[in-house]
Amino acid sequence: MDLQLSGRVVLVVGGAGFIGSAIVRRAREEGATVVVASRDPGDGIVLDARDDASVMAAIERIVDRHGRLDAVVVTAAPPAQTLDPARLGDPAQVAEAFDAKSLAFLRVANAAIPVMTAAGFGRIVGVSGQNAFLSGNITGSVRNAALNVIAKNLADAAAGSGVTVNTVNPGLVRNEPSVDVEAGKGGESSPTQIADLVAFLISPLSAVSGETIAVGHRVRGVVSG
Repeated sequence: MDLQLSGRVVLVVGGAGFIGSAIVRRAREEGATVVVASRDPGDGIVLDARDDASVMAAIERIVDRHGRLDAVVVTAAPPAQTLDPARLGDPAQVAEAFDAKSLAFLRVANAAIPVMTAAGFGRIVGVSGQNAFLSGNITGSVRNAALNVIAKNLADAAAGSGVTVNTVNPGLVRNEPSVDVEAGKGGESSPTQIADLVAFLISPLSAVSGETIAVGHRVRGVVSG
């Protein structure tokens, strides 16, 4: 299927990471011009999603260079393994994680949406996580659930403008995911599987907006969330 991404300009924030790099490859396979952005971008551009000025400067640079910005994918966030398991309810850690993931997404989306609205087209996708649907880890729950809530608010505000906003919610991500799904846990998925979904969501073929979509089996035993 041709996703009609040829000639489109796609920004992937955190594009050098485990999931982000797969998204970059997939979008490029579809013919998109992909800009990789992170705090240490290598051959990409510098963008610190925790800093408003850095975000605005990066968006302006992309538009100046390419004349457009069709899609933004935000994967940037400290890995869950870097969180201190002894501080999952510590307000300081919760606040830091919230800023580095949820507010990072909001900063990038806020900078991109005016450009997209003016063009009458845009696709924004955030990578959240299935901890959003579970208790027992306040840090993980808050940073992921808040991202989903932010995205839904942005999607509703952009309704009718040609701009869509969604999140994808993987469980555990492995190169070779297990097909087994334990009770109370989400199913595993691979970076490639996540990238396939994201590629569709950023394409002109997708009319989906305001959704949080599980990648892999949504938490087994949970009905709502």
